[in-house]
Amino acid sequence: MSMGTTAPVALVTGASRGIGRATALALAAEGFDIAALALGDTERLATLAGELDRLGRRCLALDADIGDKARHAALVAQVRAALGPIACLVNNAGVSVLQRGDLLEVSEASYDRCFDINTRGTFFLTQAVARSMLGDPAPEGRHRSIVFVTSSNAVAATVERGEYCMSKTALSMAARLYAMRLAKHGIGVYEVQPGLILTEMTAPSKPKYDALIAQGMTLDPRWGQPEDVARVVRTMAAGLLPYTVAQDVRVDGGLLMQRF
Repeated sequence: MSMGTTAPVALVTGASRGIGRATALALAAEGFDIAALALGDTERLATLAGELDRLGRRCLALDADIGDKARHAALVAQVRAALGPIACLVNNAGVSVLQRGDLLEVSEASYDRCFDINTRGTFFLTQAVARSMLGDPAPEGRHRSIVFVTSSNAVAATVERGEYCMSKTALSMAARLYAMRLAKHGIGVYEVQPGLILTEMTAPSKPKYDALIAQGMTLDPRWGQPEDVARVVRTMAAGLLPYTVAQDVRVDGGLLMQRF
């Protein structure tokens, strides 16, 4: 690789596709080397690593489940050994419900899956990364950050996927708590709440939301793109939001704006 070891390092979860992939590319353009984590998506991770290589950035591809807390410390150590201290963590990995439907029919499997990955796994991975950050001297002239990618469903309820909403609401609170804990150490913690973003996860619902967007569901009458979210994350990681703590930014085209 053409890069040395002085570039800041970003760990991006759920990096093989969608918002995570766009974020990895955006942070690479900002000058970060990337630890790209995803579960069982090795071909796409390899493709991403090739793109980052062509951009002159180092990439460590990690096939791992963030829900497996026992691996967190080893993952952080692996990133540090391969790339260097972590300057940015983007908590993007997440899952939706196993099946939309009646709240009274939610299965334990779907509930546990949402919370194990979206909430518990993300919380403890953040804990491991934060401990690692605090163990390193603060880099002079370089911002350190943790970004939680939650959802508009952290605020707005969708009864057909209640377990997902609950997991994202809990994650939103985790972002605020970590912001409180880490602000005095100069580590910025932020939350991004994507709205209708066109990804593989949302593609099955596209016809439904195409119609709703046409009817004015969003003030900006289009689907959001992964790159829209990635640009916001890049801004946060670059330290361009000075003197802000626990900021949440809605990337939703006005979806949640109160109106009458």
